[in-house]
Amino acid sequence: MQFFFEIAITGLLSGLMYSLVALGFVLIYKASGVFNFAQGAMVYFAALAVVGLMDQGLPMWAAIVGAFGVMLVVGLATERFVLRKLVNQPPITLFMATIGLAFFLEGLGPLLFGNAVRPINLGIVDEPIMAIMDKIGIGISKFDLFASGTVIVLVTLLALFFQKTKVGRALRAVADDHQAALSLGIPLQHIWAIVWGVAGFVALVAGLLWGSRNGVQFALTMTALKALPVLILGGFTSVPGAIVGGLIIGASEKLAEIYIPPVMQDLFGGNFGGIEGWFPYVFALLFLLVRPEGLFGEKHIDRV
Repeated sequence: MQFFFEIAITGLLSGLMYSLVALGFVLIYKASGVFNFAQGAMVYFAALAVVGLMDQGLPMWAAIVGAFGVMLVVGLATERFVLRKLVNQPPITLFMATIGLAFFLEGLGPLLFGNAVRPINLGIVDEPIMAIMDKIGIGISKFDLFASGTVIVLVTLLALFFQKTKVGRALRAVADDHQAALSLGIPLQHIWAIVWGVAGFVALVAGLLWGSRNGVQFALTMTALKALPVLILGGFTSVPGAIVGGLIIGASEKLAEIYIPPVMQDLFGGNFGGIEGWFPYVFALLFLLVRPEGLFGEKHIDRV
């Protein structure tokens, strides 16, 4: 049972890392109804900006501030030169535009900052906390705990931003109905610019954490795929859903990797390793059949 809890806790903490990427999708989808296929590329681009500026001799704190400025420019430029030109276009057109943006950022990042695999050292080692290990015998990584705390703080700040600020209330109005928000005098373009800027900041935090764990490399663009099952479970418009979905996916994939292969080998023989890579997508597919809108998504009722 102790081993079970250790695996489950590790999965929950890893799931919060997935939630961080999913948050970027949720923010943009809530405000514009656009599934931002470029979110993974934004994570990669932000991490590249940090290590690229550090290569120029900047200390880490200055490189992070500079990278935040770069991501603000990316977000504002995306709204100004892409989304603003496509207002009132079909959603598929906006989706295709984000695919083009993803390829653009994936090419521009290495061109500006280099494509060598480089580490980001946040000063947090990925090793068990010995005090917890000695007391209850469960290995919890210092890095996982730090990353989880970072995600919780970020989500709390975003929740306060949405609920307590004038801009946050305007964003929720835009999310509910674009035309109604425009009729009330809410500047749609300004709201979109703010949302893309916030999504750029979320991508920067995700890039720092994932880059610290796996190194800054092109594979960071694939973190977006890990966020898809999280979005399906939690709902594409829910910030709390991104967190809950991440926790479920993180824990279930770790437990599946440990407990499913022995059962499958007993039944069918052979090797059934690597379940962690595909289990979240199968789980999300089965969940779609039961609740397509997600746990916290809005139900759509067809009227005849």
